[in-house]
Amino acid sequence: MKTRLLTLGAAMLLLASCSKNLDIAATPATDQPSATDPNPAVKNYVLYTIPQGQQFCDKSNYAAISTSELAFKVVFDSSAMYKTVDPLNQKDVNKLYGFSDSKAAHHVFSARFGWRWVNNALHLFAYTYNNSVLDLKEVGTVAIGTENNCSIKVAGETYIFTLNGVSVTMARASTTIMAEGYMLYPFFGGDENAPHAIKIWIK
Repeated sequence: MKTRLLTLGAAMLLLASCSKNLDIAATPATDQPSATDPNPAVKNYVLYTIPQGQQFCDKSNYAAISTSELAFKVVFDSSAMYKTVDPLNQKDVNKLYGFSDSKAAHHVFSARFGWRWVNNALHLFAYTYNNSVLDLKEVGTVAIGTENNCSIKVAGETYIFTLNGVSVTMARASTTIMAEGYMLYPFFGGDENAPHAIKIWIK
């Protein structure tokens, strides 16, 4: 289906009435991995770049979503390895991909994957907001340069986060039958900005 790109303000105004599905596979791949990037053979990936000194990625356009499951593939390169200025911030969880829910802002209701580089490993998390209360749970670790299968499934009062066949469940307090909101994209932080340009490929 056609992806509807919205400004943040427009997305918030339309959430109450929007029921358009977002077809992730139809998202155009504007940047393909090169021979120096991970998995150069993969096709139809979109490259999301968080510039040095920034938090938002370069493709943070908002798109409405109404779905019972968001499934995607992700590849990280070595730019996902970083060291924070304040050592206490190293355990902050960055945001990867997901959606707001219950026709509300994402700091009220949302579900997405998060990630961080700690102890020489890339950790992925289930990351949710329910009634403005943050909760997170580690799902697993992934290797740099590998393709990883991720999904977030809405199951009544539960979200099911799955990473490469391993699942964890998180509470869901949203009142809509399906996830109703807008897409959420890669974001660095936490309290600090990206120490260097970070590249993430998503399909």
